[in-house]
Amino acid sequence: MRRKFGMANLADWEQFRTLVSAHRAQLRFCLRVTVAGLFAFAIAQLLTIPLHGLWVVLTAVVVTQMSAGGSLRATVEYIIGTFGGAVYAAITGLLIPHTTAIAQGGVLALTIAPLALTAALNPNFRVAPFSAVLVLLISGQLSEGPIESALYRVAEVALGGVIAVTVSLLVLPERAHRLGLEATTRIIEQLARVLPVLLAGFTRNLDPTVIRRIQDEIGEAVAGLQAIVVEAKGERLVNLVTEPDLGPLSRTLLRLRHDLVIIGRAAVAPLPGIFAERLGPPLTRLGANTSDFLHGCATALALRSYPPPLDGVEVALKAYTSEISSLRDEDLTRSLSIGEVERLFALGFALEQLHQHFSDLERRVHKSARSFAGKSRS
Repeated sequence: MRRKFGMANLADWEQFRTLVSAHRAQLRFCLRVTVAGLFAFAIAQLLTIPLHGLWVVLTAVVVTQMSAGGSLRATVEYIIGTFGGAVYAAITGLLIPHTTAIAQGGVLALTIAPLALTAALNPNFRVAPFSAVLVLLISGQLSEGPIESALYRVAEVALGGVIAVTVSLLVLPERAHRLGLEATTRIIEQLARVLPVLLAGFTRNLDPTVIRRIQDEIGEAVAGLQAIVVEAKGERLVNLVTEPDLGPLSRTLLRLRHDLVIIGRAAVAPLPGIFAERLGPPLTRLGANTSDFLHGCATALALRSYPPPLDGVEVALKAYTSEISSLRDEDLTRSLSIGEVERLFALGFALEQLHQHFSDLERRVHKSARSFAGKSRS
C-alpha cells in the first residue's frame, strides 16, 4: 500500500514538474510582476508619494512584460504617452477656467478629443488620453495646480518604469531574443506538420474549416513573432544581447506562411482522375521531404546547430516538375477546366516560391549557428 502511495506521489510530482517546466516563462513573468509591484509600493512609501504611490505601482505592474526588451519598449511608450497627455492637460487646464461641472466637462472634451486622435495615429500615445483625464480630475482633489499635477504624474510614471525595467533585468531575466527563437522553432514545426496535409488536398478531400483554422493559427503565431522581434530589437539597441537580428528570419517565415495560403486556396478539391493518380506520389514525397527539412531546421535552430541540406526537397520538386511536363507533353492538360488549370498554375508558382524561401530559411538558420559557434570560440 505504501509503495502504491509512494508511486502515486512520484507520478504527481513528475506531472507537477512537467507542468512547471512547460510554463516556466509564464511563472517567471508572474514573479517579476509581483516583485515590481511590491518594490514600487515600498519605494512609494519611503518617498511618501500621494495616493500611496498609485501611479508608480500601476506603471511598474503595467509595463513589466514577458521579456526585458518588452519591458523597455513598454516603459518608453508609457512615458511618452504620459508626458504628452499630462503636459497637454496641464496647459488646457491652465488656460481654460473650469470651476463648474459643465466647464470641467468642456475642458475634458477639448483635452480628450485631440489626444484620442493622436493615439489613433501613433500607438506611442495610447495612454495620453488616460493620463490627461487623471491630471485634470486628480489635481483638484490633491490641491495641486495643473502644472504641478502633470510634473508629479510624469515623475511617478518614470519611477515606475525604471523599477519595471530594473526588475526585468535582475529578477530571473527573460530575453526577447530567446523567446523569439522559441517562437520561431514552434512556427517552423507547425509548417512542417501542415504542409504535407495541404499538398494531400490535391488528391483527396480536405475539410475547409480545418484548413482555415490551421492557416489562422499560423498567421497568429507569425504576428506574435513579429511583435517579439520588435522587443528583441530594443534589446540590441541597449546591448542586452549580441545575437543576430531576428527580423530577417521572421520575414522569411511570413513569406512561407503566404506560400501555404496559396497552396491551401488551390487545394480546395482533388484534381481529376489521371492528374490525381500521377501527381499524388510526387506530391506525397514532396510533402514528406519538406516536412523533414522543416523539422530539421527547427531542431537546428533550437540546438544552435547547422540546418539540414535542401537536397531532398529539390529532388522531390524536380520529380513533380518532371511529372507535370510529361502530362503536358501527352496533351492531357486540354481536358482540364479553366479553374483546374488555374489551381495547377497556383500550385506551381507556390512551389517555386517555397523553394526560394526554403533557401532563405536555410541561410538564416546557418547564420544563427555560425554566430553561436563564433561566440562559443570567443
